[in-house]
Amino acid sequence: MLEPASSPTAFPLRLVVLGAGDRGNVYAKLAAAHALPIQIVGVAEPRPARRAAFAELYEIAPEHAFDDWSDLLAANAAGTLAADAAVIATPDRVHEGPAITAAELGLHLLLEKPMAPDAAGCERIVAAVNAAGVQLAVGHVLRYTPYTRALMAELASGAIGELVSIQHLEPVGHWHMAHSFVRGNWRNEAGSAPMLLAKSCHDIDWLCHLVGRPCERVSSFGSLKHFRSEARPEGAADRCTDCPDAVESACPYSALRIYGRFLERGPKDGSAGWPLAVLDPKPAPASIDAALRTGPYGRCVYACDNDVVDHQVVAMEFEGGVTVNFTMTAFAGGGRTTRIFGTHGEIFGDSASIRVTDFLSGDSRTVTPPPSESGHGGGDAGLFDAFVRTLAGEPNQISSGASETLASHRLVFEAEKARRSGQVVRCKGSTS
Repeated sequence: MLEPASSPTAFPLRLVVLGAGDRGNVYAKLAAAHALPIQIVGVAEPRPARRAAFAELYEIAPEHAFDDWSDLLAANAAGTLAADAAVIATPDRVHEGPAITAAELGLHLLLEKPMAPDAAGCERIVAAVNAAGVQLAVGHVLRYTPYTRALMAELASGAIGELVSIQHLEPVGHWHMAHSFVRGNWRNEAGSAPMLLAKSCHDIDWLCHLVGRPCERVSSFGSLKHFRSEARPEGAADRCTDCPDAVESACPYSALRIYGRFLERGPKDGSAGWPLAVLDPKPAPASIDAALRTGPYGRCVYACDNDVVDHQVVAMEFEGGVTVNFTMTAFAGGGRTTRIFGTHGEIFGDSASIRVTDFLSGDSRTVTPPPSESGHGGGDAGLFDAFVRTLAGEPNQISSGASETLASHRLVFEAEKARRSGQVVRCKGSTS
């Protein structure tokens, strides 16, 4: 049951953004467009060009634009920068420090996933949030899409009887894998996190949300199969810009091809946003070419320092015997697909529509939730709106709070333990 927020925050809401990369900019844009008044009063970003662009766009005073998150929060503690809430979109391994410090200062938190790269860090964040009595919303945006809300309504209605099992596929896609997890920020566990945490904690959390029960046992298998030096084509250069035409033209992971296609689509199709803006804040053919010649995104995918897996399966058994199978692969495209099996029917979902089949009548019907222009199928806007309206005193709309996120993060860590050990792992809190 949703409960009222403990103490409504006065509006306009004063928001600071820690990390002016892709996710920080996503939430800032949602703040600027929100129906309730929100003022972005400070930013922390170590890259000067991105910090300056963000401060200019949101009219942040120069003295409130910092290169380090600790300086911003110190200004808040000193009273020279007044804020009510913080978006924390720093790199994955720089979540714990700002989250705990901001909570201790009484700031409500919208924290990008994952909470922290290990269970102990997650637990420390949750303890700080609970001690401070502030709101925490973690960026598990899949919970907040119209598609998920419609799917949850079907399950709650008993349309397929009692839930028995789920099969779920996350097709990362060949170019997305190359961009983010071979060349990009999440390519290496030491600098980021295992793939299951960095990318697929979205899906593990979403599956926990659907089942609505604790997971009791988990096993997992996966590896880095393709993006290795052993798979490098003969004659390939270290950079796509230097690769012989005969080799580059035959490579589906060519950076020239991947980013060239986004440039060809033009601004109306998002070339001014992700993924090109990751290479340059104001992408143009010349700036993207320069980035590919000198930056990490122009490297050969077979000559990077990546070590995260490119395919993985996770098998889970939840309380009551509900079984769930999850597959993540770089070698498939399109949207996520899910099959849900119940005692009286089944559901197939493709992230856009939901087909419900009744065993008794044999009939099928299709539910098509309204589309959304917001990222992640409306999940970005849904999460941000839930966070803001909860702070405004409406019944708590945050479903990805401290306890829910800690439970699903623990499951991710336990699945990784199972993958590395080759064993079935009993989940924390399980009594079976």
